[in-house]
Amino acid sequence: MRSRTPLTLFLVVSGLALLAVGAALSFSPATLHALNGVELGGDASLLSEIRAPGAALLATGALTIAAVFVSRLAYPALIAGAVVYVAYGLGRILSIAVDGMPASPLVVVTFVELALGALSIFMLSRYFPSARQAVLPA
Repeated sequence: MRSRTPLTLFLVVSGLALLAVGAALSFSPATLHALNGVELGGDASLLSEIRAPGAALLATGALTIAAVFVSRLAYPALIAGAVVYVAYGLGRILSIAVDGMPASPLVVVTFVELALGALSIFMLSRYFPSARQAVLPA
């Protein structure tokens, strides 16, 4: 039987990262964006567009942390984490290609997101190998 300690540790780290960023985007988007030199101002529409994905990240983080305590949630939490982290990372790469280089902390975040996405996929293949067989044809 494989130890679940690495999975649990990963779920905690991944979930806390999602919760932290989701909470910052949801409740203090101007402060978070100011760290990268972006001034949001008071445009309600812009703030709405930023808070909405913040809430999605917050919900994904809550699912991921819940998976630490409810083992049957680990699989959906890893799927959600893989989708969110890889999508954000690839979205940032697209932005670099189309818009140019952002502030250096955002470049670092790109690599962190892609690494967490890759680790989510690795954890899926390690702890849920039968799910891979169900999705991929023989």
